[in-house]
Amino acid sequence: MSPVLVFDIETIPDVAGVRALNALPDELTDYEVAEFAFQQRRAASGGDFLQHHLHRVVTISCVLRDQAQFRVFSLSEPDAGEAQIIQRFFDGIERYTPQLVSWNGGGFDLPVLHYRGLIHGVSAPRYWDTGDGDYGDSRDFKWNNYISRYHQRHLDLMDLLALYQARANAPLDDMAKLMGYPGKLGMDGGAVWQAWQEGRAAEIRDYCETDVVNTYLVYLGFQRMRGHLDATAWAAEVALVRESLARLDAPHWRQYLEAWPESTAG
Repeated sequence: MSPVLVFDIETIPDVAGVRALNALPDELTDYEVAEFAFQQRRAASGGDFLQHHLHRVVTISCVLRDQAQFRVFSLSEPDAGEAQIIQRFFDGIERYTPQLVSWNGGGFDLPVLHYRGLIHGVSAPRYWDTGDGDYGDSRDFKWNNYISRYHQRHLDLMDLLALYQARANAPLDDMAKLMGYPGKLGMDGGAVWQAWQEGRAAEIRDYCETDVVNTYLVYLGFQRMRGHLDATAWAAEVALVRESLARLDAPHWRQYLEAWPESTAG
């Protein structure tokens, strides 16, 4: 089995970056600097969702499924800074060359990681390989790499299922719930900045981890739909997820399992 790495990121406004770009006075609080950035964005675009390069990464949560294991883990502040979080993520790609899977990773997560990695001097040669050089088995990457939209080393499920039409995009929360899975619990992306200001970094990490498991479960359904898993293999994989989560002694996993009906547990 080739390793599969499903990932999701959580971000907050890059307050230091906004300060620097706008020469804002030091006496402004982080909240005030972020509000300044939101107001600028609303004036320019009608919404307050900041441009990708102004998102600071505070968590990358992953599901790793390979021949030996199913594992959920996070690279997260305050255990590591943004530069280390992003470098460790790309180090995993360097080591394992996994199948990457995301929900809107091509539209948000990866562009943010590109910009923030560039700012921090992150190294990611395997990820950026497009088969034009001498890196490893780069000839294979000419036809299937992480960068090209229609290649499969990175599978953006939202983009693919919408057939690359933004008007057909569906929210992950809706799809997970329609398929019988818990979906989002207790938080959504719009609440992350407030939670961060209140010192609730662990809750942000836990929320991101449940979201990445939602993505993996939807991915398993897609694998069944396209014939890469038959009904028996799909049921075994879904059951493995449930059994693995049941062994994790953490409140967010207990809540997740309580919200997951047995009828969709494989």
